[in-house]
Amino acid sequence: MELRHLRPMFDLGRSRYVFYHPRDRDSMAEVIADADVVINLIGKHYETKALSNTKKFPFFEMKTNYTLEEANVDIPRTIAELCTEMQVDNLIHVSAMAANPDSKSHWSRTKHAGEMAVKEAYPWATIIRPTHLFGPEDRLLNWYANAAAGTFPFVPFIDGGDALLQPVYMDDVATTITRIVDAPEKFEGKTVDCFGAQDFTYKELAAFVYDITSQYPTKIDLPKDMVKIMARAYELIPYPNMTRDMIDLWSEDCVARMTQEQYKDQTEILTMEDVGVKQTLIEKTAFNWLHRFRKGGHFLLASGYHGQGENSKLL
Repeated sequence: MELRHLRPMFDLGRSRYVFYHPRDRDSMAEVIADADVVINLIGKHYETKALSNTKKFPFFEMKTNYTLEEANVDIPRTIAELCTEMQVDNLIHVSAMAANPDSKSHWSRTKHAGEMAVKEAYPWATIIRPTHLFGPEDRLLNWYANAAAGTFPFVPFIDGGDALLQPVYMDDVATTITRIVDAPEKFEGKTVDCFGAQDFTYKELAAFVYDITSQYPTKIDLPKDMVKIMARAYELIPYPNMTRDMIDLWSEDCVARMTQEQYKDQTEILTMEDVGVKQTLIEKTAFNWLHRFRKGGHFLLASGYHGQGENSKLL
């Protein structure tokens, strides 16, 4: 059920699904066994939880299933070690441009630690570092639209929503990975940063979303500590829309120039332009999936629909 939406995305016979367990090294080796190129896309932005039995009332508890260290560090390390042992031609590890050992976000620190673990186990790995992704099923533009649709009683902006981000289109990142797969030897041991053409503050990005969706939510500026109190409650649900660690992440800038300055001593950092991929402007694509949040759809604004325009008397 979790992967059924992926099946129609390939021609018949072009994909094979093999089940594995991240704590079962042999099952992971079976997936990698006949691969020339391995692409690791495993990661979580929150610690997953599961119900566990207890001997005392109420006889169950929420137990952490996978920690951020396991998802972002241990599993990538295992994959890299297996790729070395099984002499895989190339490993592409998808990290994040927000990966930073000095970040207040535990997620950011573990993403950086994951990069280091992969490079230690498989020095020839190609590291892909995208900024915040936008696309039809993203957790960025859709987050604001869903928040206005009732996920939250109001839309919170952390410390004024002034932190900067530079979103990148998911198709551009996918195309970048595809071109690296076509010529993996050219990118061995290198890092490719993927970022969009424009900087936004979180508040500007929200305004862009609501201009498309015609939503008018209540928007409130709150200090980070107060938003974290809200996030604590959302952490109790299976798929949290907000966690305290995500608040730390959203309160920090994540733009290309800052990251490249941080890694300026590394001479092997490339960009999508070096791979031949042009940045897609967010204005060119966002309407395609955000207009569904408009009440009445995009026909609401057309003459003659829903009682509007000179032809309304025919309805």
